Amino acid sequence: MSAVSLAVRDSSTMLRRNLLHARRYPSLTLNLLLTPVMLLLLFVYVFGDVMSAGIGGGDADRSDYIAYILPGILLMTIGSTVVGAAVSVAMDMSEGIIARFRTMAIHRGSVLIGHVVGSVLQSVASVVLVGAVGAAIGFRSVDATLLEWLAAFGLLALFALALTWIAVGMGMAGPNAEAASNSAMPLILLPLVSSAFTPIDAMPGWFQPIAEYQPFTPAIETLRGLLLGTEIGHSGWLALAWSIGLTVLGYHWSTSKFSDDPK
Repeated sequence: MSAVSLAVRDSSTMLRRNLLHARRYPSLTLNLLLTPVMLLLLFVYVFGDVMSAGIGGGDADRSDYIAYILPGILLMTIGSTVVGAAVSVAMDMSEGIIARFRTMAIHRGSVLIGHVVGSVLQSVASVVLVGAVGAAIGFRSVDATLLEWLAAFGLLALFALALTWIAVGMGMAGPNAEAASNSAMPLILLPLVSSAFTPIDAMPGWFQPIAEYQPFTPAIETLRGLLLGTEIGHSGWLALAWSIGLTVLGYHWSTSKFSDDPK
């Protein structure tokens, strides 16, 4: 069997293992998914009129705020979902299964690939579900072309890949599942201090750099441009740069931790 065939076979086995775990223990995924759904409903139905009036210059229109907020909620959904990858990897580490896999005659990268691909698939499914909730309560993107929809989906998948590799690194470095979950909390909290809910220029001056110079804001602005026709500017390149950079960083971090000899 060639090296490529071995890698594909073992990675498929590890992917199936992780998907079975997710199916047997759905509570973690549901708990992480409920956060963005509840925030979407809360901000739309409780704060929607007030927030839309502030953004629109005095005209309250909840449907406009749904369109504004949904791209940020989709990115938050990815951040929430990949926390499950950090917890899953940390559990494998603490239970000794990773050490066992190191000694087996399997492709070295298949263990991590199984976690990463499984998490990305769960993230995509979560994004589709939250997007469906957004469409059900009034989100519309009538002007976006098929190419723009595909570009938006590709950006979400690439961002999910980047955050998943970071989450896997956190899981490998964490001493237990609880520590890994806590270390991955910034992936949920960063969207709260981005342009997801309010424009950056409406924030205090000292806070604006925090919201602007982080990975979620350019990704959110790019999604808005693709789906709503707003100006993308340099956000598209920044979103790609952040996604690729975080993917490379997370990959090297995770693989180096996996290659370390168990102590």
